[in-house]
Amino acid sequence: MRKLTSILLPLAGVLYPFVVYFGMNRVPPPMFALVLGAIWLIRAPSLLKEPGGRWMLIAALTYCALLALSGEAVLLRWYPTLISALLLCAFGLSLRFGPPIVERIARVREPDLPDAAIPYTRKVTWVWVGFFVFNGVMSAALTLWAPLAWWTLYNGLLVYFIMGTLFVGEWLLRRRLRGVA
Repeated sequence: MRKLTSILLPLAGVLYPFVVYFGMNRVPPPMFALVLGAIWLIRAPSLLKEPGGRWMLIAALTYCALLALSGEAVLLRWYPTLISALLLCAFGLSLRFGPPIVERIARVREPDLPDAAIPYTRKVTWVWVGFFVFNGVMSAALTLWAPLAWWTLYNGLLVYFIMGTLFVGEWLLRRRLRGVA
């Protein structure tokens, strides 16, 4: 069950732009809020154990409550911007209060991470901070000024190509730096 809940929130995030695109005129915003809120609450026990997880949960549930109470469909398009802002805060605060998130992820795979790798993980965390700034600005701009189809294309597809490029690029660079390539 725990594995299912850890997949549910990211899957909802990936599908969200398409659900909004196809359901915005058919499903009332409070229904969206109810489903999103339920997904966040299911994920809450594990999220509360993560650094910054409590604030992320509070922000997401506040968004869901605002969406439910206002009933404003335009708020549906702000969700990707909110998620980018939350991830920006998490990655940025990890740089300030450490260890950086990328180092934490690296230590899961390699608990005895060499000291020489620490500055590298810090730099990669900075790259992700930059990505979340860019993504948040793009999502907000598309929410404010673009048609729903453009917003859906970016938030449902293009952003994942950008993230994939970052992942692959970092993996190739890491292999090169380790002399594996």
